[in-house]
Amino acid sequence: MTEPSFLSFAEQVYPFLELQPFHRTYYRVLEAFARGRVRRLIVTMPPQHGKSVGATTLLPAYVLGLDPDCRVAIASYSGLLASRFNRRVQRILESREYEALFPATTIKRGSKPAGYIRTADEAEIVGRRGSLLSVGREGSLTGNRVDCFVLDDLYKDALEANSPLVRANCWEWYTSVVRTRMHNASRELVVFTRWHEEDLIGQLAACEPVEELTRWEQLDAAPADGWLHLNFEALKASPPTELDPRAPGEALWEAQQGAALLARKRRLDPVQFEAMYQGHPSAREGLLYGAGLAEYDALPSAIVRRANYTDTADTGDDYLCSLSYAVDADGIVYITDAVYTREAMELTEPMVAEMLVRSATREALIESNNGGRGFARAVQRRAPGVRVEWFHQSGNKEARILSNSATVLHAVRFPRGWNLRWPELHAHLTTYRRQFRANRWHDAADVVTGIVEREIADRAGRRVRGVRFL
Repeated sequence: MTEPSFLSFAEQVYPFLELQPFHRTYYRVLEAFARGRVRRLIVTMPPQHGKSVGATTLLPAYVLGLDPDCRVAIASYSGLLASRFNRRVQRILESREYEALFPATTIKRGSKPAGYIRTADEAEIVGRRGSLLSVGREGSLTGNRVDCFVLDDLYKDALEANSPLVRANCWEWYTSVVRTRMHNASRELVVFTRWHEEDLIGQLAACEPVEELTRWEQLDAAPADGWLHLNFEALKASPPTELDPRAPGEALWEAQQGAALLARKRRLDPVQFEAMYQGHPSAREGLLYGAGLAEYDALPSAIVRRANYTDTADTGDDYLCSLSYAVDADGIVYITDAVYTREAMELTEPMVAEMLVRSATREALIESNNGGRGFARAVQRRAPGVRVEWFHQSGNKEARILSNSATVLHAVRFPRGWNLRWPELHAHLTTYRRQFRANRWHDAADVVTGIVEREIADRAGRRVRGVRFL
């Protein structure tokens, strides 16, 4: 009998599944793992998107169907949860649908056959060497060799993941228990929602090679001693790939958790959203600005300048960031309007021009590094009342952003409620990390840095720290 694909298997034993396109991708990757094409796999996805159904309920049953001699172990943050997964797998193993697909893989029913183990934590395959074992984090696996390990949600919640003690205990358990039960041909699947940049996945990435899984061909060329990592963002932010071809801003499962709902969740806590829903965690203590960006309720009466600073997108994946602002007599900068988007230039040119007019901007400074000169000319034609200048930014971006961060926190104010007006701008600034290379987008930080350089540094001679006017 021909062995079914993992997708076909899932649809037959769980006919109630509502599979979205990303589930089909997920199951195809899990099948590569089940068949041994991939030995070490990390999958991260948002809460309540079906990760555990695929990886910790259906996958162990499928692996045992393909190989009844395989010794499978499931681990989670508690023994109770791991046992629950074990029981779900056992119910699949004794179903009529499963028996029709994999008749050689059976477990004890009632008291028969005698001599075989079947408990909430362990089940042996009748007549074969295979077994299914479950264990909670920090539980013992003494004497048990494991061929296939599934580690699902090793942290109960944010409180645990943010505890250095819990993270250290989890790492010690992984290295001293999980790894010691494995052999040369063993497989590992780590699947959970990210909580912290130094969680198990973060610690693994710091010690071993981790390759982002973006192309199908990688499944047949997986690194022998490294990991493949498949990350599903709740709201698509990274460039489209073969495995995740969504357009930017598109929700992973619109019918279940749509873009509008996810945007509201992000506004509540951008740092937590980036970790849990986007798979990009960062410790709050490692943020450059964090919650320190000041807000204002109304502009002061003594405004001496109204200006704008714009950085056009470096690549198709980058953001155009254009901030209009007012400066008071004390040199405090008040952001009054913003365009922050990845739309094409033919759309952003009128958007920026309209903002300049709307915000009564008198002077606009546009970086010319990436097509900015043509952009500036187009904006000037659409907003003739604004003096538009373009310039070449030659200063080192990392040095500029990091060295001016304290000035940004001290001298820049955003309008109260800016998280609602410009949610992506708010998210990218409040989650921007001190470790420069850990950030995906630098556009917003680059622009607020440029503003304080222009307004607070010495502007004599029309030169500002690495800026050359053209």
